[in-house]
Amino acid sequence: MLYYQNSRKRIYFLSKILMSNISKNLRKAREKKGLSQERLARLADVANNTIIKLEAGKNQNPTLDTLQKVSRALEMSVDNLIK
Repeated sequence: MLYYQNSRKRIYFLSKILMSNISKNLRKAREKKGLSQERLARLADVANNTIIKLEAGKNQNPTLDTLQKVSRALEMSVDNLIK
């Protein structure tokens, strides 16, 4: 989807939408499980700052490994995290 567009502005815009979805879904799932950002970071084996930046939409390029760790800790699929 992102690579279909040739324009950098369009790719950036689609990337922002995707990050917005991840941010919202991550916070919602974390709160539903009753986890703090720090606890989720420990369960996912990532830095606390990673969770903070993901939820704030400041990490514009999370790795697949990070998304997999976080989604596993939340007991959900990466697909559900990004949609």
